[in-house]
Order: sequence, then C-alpha cells, then structure tokens
Amino acid sequence: MAATWLIVGLGNPGPRYETTRHNIGQMVLDELAERRGERFREHKAGARVIETWLRPGADKLVLAKPNTYMNTSGTPVAALARFYSVDPAHVVVIHDELDIPYDSIRLKTGGGHGGHNGVRDVARALSTPDFPRVRAGIGRPPGRQDPADWVLSPFGSAERDTLPIFVSDVADAVEQLVDEGLLAAQQRHHSRG
Repeated sequence: MAATWLIVGLGNPGPRYETTRHNIGQMVLDELAERRGERFREHKAGARVIETWLRPGADKLVLAKPNTYMNTSGTPVAALARFYSVDPAHVVVIHDELDIPYDSIRLKTGGGHGGHNGVRDVARALSTPDFPRVRAGIGRPPGRQDPADWVLSPFGSAERDTLPIFVSDVADAVEQLVDEGLLAAQQRHHSRG
C-alpha cells in the first residue's frame, strides 16, 4: 500500500521574501509542483498545499508551504501531519543551511536544529526531532555580515546563475529520499558538493 509523505518547504510568506536564501525550501516546492503541472491551494491548516504522487501508482505526496513566518512553521506542519495522518518519519522538511556551502545538499533524519528556528519550531510542534531534513546549503555570509541579514537577502548574481540547477538538484534529492530511502539519497547527493 502506498504511503503518504508530507513534503514541507520552509520559508517566509510574501513577495518581499520570495527570492531570499531563507526561502530556498519553498523554491524547491515550486519546482516539485511544476514537474507535476500542479498549483498550490489554500488549506485550513494555514498552508498552501498540493496533493499529488511521486509518480502514478507510487507514494502520495502532500507538498506544503506554510503561510506563517519561518520561526512559527511548526503549527501548520503539525496540523497537516494530523490532517493527512502522516507520521513524523514521513514529514520531509526542506530548508536553507548556513553551515553547508552554497550549492551543496545534505540529508539527515533527526538531530539538533543547528540554530535554525524553523526546524526548531517544527521539532517542537511534532514533539520530536526525528523527521527527515533536506538541507540546501547557502553558505556563511562574507566578512562580518549578520547571518540574519544574510538569510533574508536575495541570492547574489553568481549564485542566481546556478540557482535553477541547484533547486532542481534539491528537488531530485527529495524525490530520491521518498523513492529509495535516506541512504541512497545521501550517497548520491553528499558526493556532489
């Protein structure tokens, strides 16, 4: 029997944040939606969602973009997990990661939040840190720039040149995680960056 996976792209709502580093999780959700020719719709849980499949006959995917700000992402994620009866082991959270170089992907399940307030809030709301994460590297800010300003700034021009490929690669990692498991996805995507 096919399983249901809740795939969450963390970010901030509104056009001001659309192209910022903090919103790469939502950019990946847009890529996954585009691959399936689907559009997001409002859900009562406080998120925009798409109900779709990995491919016909395979696991069901619920793609979700919380309508809340990053630091309060947990409430809609937990509400969606309850609504769709998804265990935390099938809640995949895609987020930006300062401690990974730009254009690198790392996957893991559980562990700490590494100072990422969105991940912290999801772990709080799910009452466990044991959910899969697809971490999209954005790198550390140059010089003494405040990391908070860095994550809320748009990608630089050199990054924008490769951003569509990076977003597509992260979407591939999400699909492989669901289809083949964490280890297979780690072996493929950890070796690339």
